[in-house]
Amino acid sequence: MIIDVFCHILTPKYLEKRNQKAIDGWNEKKSSKYIEVLPALVDLEARFRIMDQYPDVLQVLSMATPALETMTKPEDAVDLAKIANDEMAELVMKYPERFVGAIACLPWNDIDATLVEIDRAVKDLKFRGIHICTDINGMAIDSPELLPVYEKMVEYDLPVFIHPQRAATIPDYKDEEISEYGIWTKIGWPHETSKAMIRLSGSGILEKFPTIKFVTHHAGGTIPFLEHRISGGEDFNEMRMGYRYKNHLTKKLTDYLRMFYNDTAVYGNTAALMCTYAFCGADQMIFATDLPFDSQGGYRYLRETIRSVNEMTITDSERKKIFSENAIKLLRLAV
Repeated sequence: MIIDVFCHILTPKYLEKRNQKAIDGWNEKKSSKYIEVLPALVDLEARFRIMDQYPDVLQVLSMATPALETMTKPEDAVDLAKIANDEMAELVMKYPERFVGAIACLPWNDIDATLVEIDRAVKDLKFRGIHICTDINGMAIDSPELLPVYEKMVEYDLPVFIHPQRAATIPDYKDEEISEYGIWTKIGWPHETSKAMIRLSGSGILEKFPTIKFVTHHAGGTIPFLEHRISGGEDFNEMRMGYRYKNHLTKKLTDYLRMFYNDTAVYGNTAALMCTYAFCGADQMIFATDLPFDSQGGYRYLRETIRSVNEMTITDSERKKIFSENAIKLLRLAV
C-alpha cells in the first residue's frame, strides 16, 4: 500500500463558484490553462486512469492553490471553503477504494470562521487534517492570531499541512516588478517553506505545542540541505557573539526543525530524499507526489516519486513507513 498525502484537486461546484466570486485582478485565463493541461485536476476519470496504473496507491485529497484568502473576500471564502470540503467529503465517501481521506480547505482571511470550519470538517466530515499556506496574505505563519488554530489541532491530534506560497508578482530584486524565469516557484517556494519552518520553531510555537504535527510539502524545503549552516550560525551567535535570537527556547533550533514531517514530493530526486532522511529520519517522512502538477499531467510525478523512494538506501521497514505506515499513524486512517 502507498498513501499519497499531498495530491491536489479542484471540485466542480467549488471551481465554478470560486471563479464567480474572485476579486478583480484574478487571472481566470491562467486558471483555465492549468485545467486544460492538467485534466486530472477536475476530471475524475482522468485521475482514475493515472491511479489505475498504480493500483496500490490511495490518495488523500487537498484543494489546489491558489488559496482562497488570496483571491476572494472573507465572506465569500467562508462559503467557498464549505463547498470545497463538502465536495471532497462526498468523493471520499463515494470512492473509498481511491480516496482514504481529505484535508480541510479553510477561509484563512476570517480566523473565527476558520475555527468553526475546522470543527465541522473534523467532527462532521471526518477530515484528517487542515491545509495552510506559508503566509496568509502577508501575515506570518507564526502570528499570534493563529495560535487558537494550532491549539485546536493539538486537541484533535491531527496534522497541519503547509503549502508554500509566493506570487510571480513578488520580484527577485527591488528594482524589478516581477520574478523572472520562474524563480518565484522554482526556488521561491522551497524558500518560503524553510522560512515558515524557522518561524514556527523560533517563535516558540513548537515549544508551546510540543505534540503539534506540521507536514511540509517538498521534503522540508531547503532545511535538510542547510542543517549545518543553521546550526553553525546558531552556535556562532551564542558562543562567539554572546547572544541568542530567542531566549525563550529550551532546545536548539534544529531540534525543533526535526519535529516537522516532510513529504517526498521532490519529483524523483533520490539524493534530495536521502538528504531529508539524514536530517530527520524515516519516521518523519511521508509519501506525497504533488499530483497532477507535472509535464505529463500527473503520471510523471507519481511514477518518479515511487521510483525515488524505492531507490533510497534505507531498510525495507523504513521504506514501508514512508510509503504508508507514517500516514496511517499521523492521519489516524482506517485502512
